[in-house]
Amino acid sequence: MPNWFGKLSARLVLYPVLALLLFFVAGVVTWGGFNTLLEATNTEAFCISCHEMKDNVYPEYRQTAHYRNRSGVRATCPDCHVPKDWAHMVTRKIGATNELFHKLAGSIDSREKFEARRLILAKKVWRTMQRTDSRECRNCHSFTAMRAGLQLAVSRQQHAAAQRNGQSCIDCHKGIAHKLPEAFLEQEHKRYKEQNVPCIRCHTGIAHPAENDGWAQ
Repeated sequence: MPNWFGKLSARLVLYPVLALLLFFVAGVVTWGGFNTLLEATNTEAFCISCHEMKDNVYPEYRQTAHYRNRSGVRATCPDCHVPKDWAHMVTRKIGATNELFHKLAGSIDSREKFEARRLILAKKVWRTMQRTDSRECRNCHSFTAMRAGLQLAVSRQQHAAAQRNGQSCIDCHKGIAHKLPEAFLEQEHKRYKEQNVPCIRCHTGIAHPAENDGWAQ
């Protein structure tokens, strides 16, 4: 057998192996880089790196129990707004590219612009949470883990009703981490008044709920 034939045969075997190895290494590097980028964008530091978030909703969040509480457990921005599982996370990231456009366009680059669009932005988040049955809330909270006996009577009743009716967390807890839009508060107040919903439903700290369990006429 000619010497050149042996060398050719060796190359025909070696080249595909090298190509496969390089392809594998390139795949690992690409996949690792992609996941590293995802993780970098799943941090609170990244969320408040733009002043629109840092100056508007972040100060509100810092005044809530999700930021500081007796148990020391903190729910950060991505805990509430970014899905944990990979498929939903990537879908959310793709959807978030729309926010880059509004950043460049300066849609909410001032406090006045933000307040003008607060209700629109809030409703968009609420719709998403209703569609996912408050999936991110349920990463930490579940009806089965609640000790109802330690809750206020009104909270215990509302949670029991929500569980029976299959309600989502966001149906009642819209203002849990951020200030509610004034326009929304006005709309809800009017709706509750028309439905004669007891004041104690929202104003759990009123002095004499037994004497004022309805709307003053």
